[in-house]
Amino acid sequence: MEQGRDAWPRLRVDDWRDTRDTLHMWTQIVGKVRLAHAPLVNHWWQVTLYVSPRGLTTSAVPYGAGAFDIEFDFVEHRLHLRASDGAVRGFGLEPMPVAEFYDRTMRALGELGIETAIQGRPNEVDPSIPFAEDDRHASYDAAAAQLFWRQLLQAARVMGEFRSRFTGKVSPVHFFWGAMDLACTRFSGRSAPRHPGGAPNCGDWVMEEGYSQELSSCGFWPGGGDEGAFYAYAYPEPDGFADRPAGPSGAFYSRENGQFLLPYETVRAAARPDAALLEFLQGTYEAAADLGGWDRPALEADPARWAHKTRQDDDRQTSTT
Repeated sequence: MEQGRDAWPRLRVDDWRDTRDTLHMWTQIVGKVRLAHAPLVNHWWQVTLYVSPRGLTTSAVPYGAGAFDIEFDFVEHRLHLRASDGAVRGFGLEPMPVAEFYDRTMRALGELGIETAIQGRPNEVDPSIPFAEDDRHASYDAAAAQLFWRQLLQAARVMGEFRSRFTGKVSPVHFFWGAMDLACTRFSGRSAPRHPGGAPNCGDWVMEEGYSQELSSCGFWPGGGDEGAFYAYAYPEPDGFADRPAGPSGAFYSRENGQFLLPYETVRAAARPDAALLEFLQGTYEAAADLGGWDRPALEADPARWAHKTRQDDDRQTSTT
């Protein structure tokens, strides 16, 4: 069901930049906890967070014969840590240095009996300040954090609809804490040339795993525009990709970033925001797939392909009552 403009909140990046940068470091800490305990899944899918009805969650993380999860609750503004044996810990999300958040998180895990050691500094940022020494990032605007979560809710909902149109290998709609972006990636089924890497404070081998297969990726991140931006790119990028027209009006190819960008505010202000975002996602995917020679008939499907059966069942049930 198409959602109106009111569902898409306004949040200027400049109005919450300090909170954004602090929250970025907090999500890296929680994401690295998941990384420490979850087995490797292709393209590092085991490290991501997920949009939840309350905020961002690790989902269930295996530990011994049980499991635990960690959730940023942007409704009550708390960090929840829950173990499958029923034990819980947590603390309020409020202005505090990264060093304090790191200490409180690791102590809470210890109280739950979850022994954890993580790499103690962030990736994909420069400078990479060790978490235990980071007193620079200490902001938390609760209202802004909640607005960001509401942006993610809308983005994840529409990206989930877009994901449903693909029956080939496709990632979940998930939140990568390295670059602080929500992403969904489709794959052609072919291998890709070795990625050159180059992300700050991140081994090239990490990117090699992430980009080991030919792909078309899309997502949302709180940068690249006054209110953030949707993006889309292909790896390897086929000839002519950058010159392919992309809608809606306002979308453009950024040669600096090597990807198409669509300002969030363009979607938010559109008469039909869902349709505007879907136009961007579909058009940029088609550019990658057509120019890259993907077998589209084998990889795509109508998500409503069984709807007629549901209607037939409903009609039969009605006729017998």
